[in-house]
Amino acid sequence: MRTTLDIPKKLIDEAMKVTGAKTKSQLIRDALQQQIDHEKRKRLISHKGTIDFDVDLDTLRDRK
Repeated sequence: MRTTLDIPKKLIDEAMKVTGAKTKSQLIRDALQQQIDHEKRKRLISHKGTIDFDVDLDTLRDRK
């Protein structure tokens, strides 16, 4: 999908240098994926301590 974006050249150049991206498309894909992953991790962390797993590992592992 083609999209026109107005991103400062200096910002693109620095990001490509720092990340080692070979193309602008790769840079944008990687940045978007990283942002998506970050937001998903934040959502998972927000559930910390709110889910009660009533699990007995010994039973699950057939130790009894």
